[in-house]
Amino acid sequence: MAQVVVTHWVHPEVVSYLARFAEPLVPSAAEGVWPGARVAELAATADGLIACMADTVDDRFLAGCPRLRVISATLKGYDNFDAGACTRRGVWLTILPDLLTVPTAELAVALILGLTRQLGPADRYVRGGQFTGWRPQFYGTGLAGATVGIAGMGHVGQAAAARLRGFGTRIRYYDQRPLDEGVAAELGATRLDLAGLLAASDIVLMLLPLASDTVRLIDGAALARMRPGAFLVNVGRGSVVDEQAVLAALQTGRLGGYAADVFAMEDWARPGHPAQIPPGLLSHPRTLFTPHLGSAVDSVRRDMSLAAARQVEQALRGQRPDHAVNDLDAEPG
Repeated sequence: MAQVVVTHWVHPEVVSYLARFAEPLVPSAAEGVWPGARVAELAATADGLIACMADTVDDRFLAGCPRLRVISATLKGYDNFDAGACTRRGVWLTILPDLLTVPTAELAVALILGLTRQLGPADRYVRGGQFTGWRPQFYGTGLAGATVGIAGMGHVGQAAAARLRGFGTRIRYYDQRPLDEGVAAELGATRLDLAGLLAASDIVLMLLPLASDTVRLIDGAALARMRPGAFLVNVGRGSVVDEQAVLAALQTGRLGGYAADVFAMEDWARPGHPAQIPPGLLSHPRTLFTPHLGSAVDSVRRDMSLAAARQVEQALRGQRPDHAVNDLDAEPG
């Protein structure tokens, strides 16, 4: 029987599904995610691998997995997975493009609300025993009438815009591809270039993918173009934002606040990526952070894992997986 390694804990229903066609090897809930060395050890004799954001796959890893036929990644952005190396070694690489949109958009709105209404400091104030009754403090910024600039108007950007519009915001967006006129009208979204977006927005929501032209796109110069006291929220990729420049802008008061669900330290495949989040950023009072929770809705994660398992099954049965990002069937050029 084929062997499938799952690098992270998944729901029992997923394990049962995998057991129908393979021998699944899965960490316990207490283990959570297997370290890279353990994954490499188990994958050496595996036919399939279900991976997550914590994993990295490159040619060196694949060289130690001679039986591997498919890597099913439970994510959308696969920056840490070398699709070219997978193709050269005859391994399918699959992703999940459809299931993450709504929960990620919801988290983006939650971070915007939490940051602008100072929920983090207010929560710490109450828990610290300082609250004895109402005081004129923690006055935040409301969304009604605010201009929200969305950088990256793909599926998540559009879903976030639809939700934010319900708060009475004005939507501006930056994307290389303009929205269909009907979609733009429905969202009330006006397209601007990046400089115009930064200058026009009270809140900037980053949803851009990581590419050579987006690494540290939001640097000191870009932050200087933002409105004084504006807020920056990053739910796209950590390295799109220069975290040290953000810290500097917070320290000078130029930036009103920063919230993120993604961090440069997570971009394992990028040479020279930082080993940690800047300590000064973590301790700054005008920040709000979550540990990559974009898709962390229980039912969504279960469905994602089941979808990933189905793609492993397809590959092991000799079929092309539904959401493969590489092409093993193409004729060599």
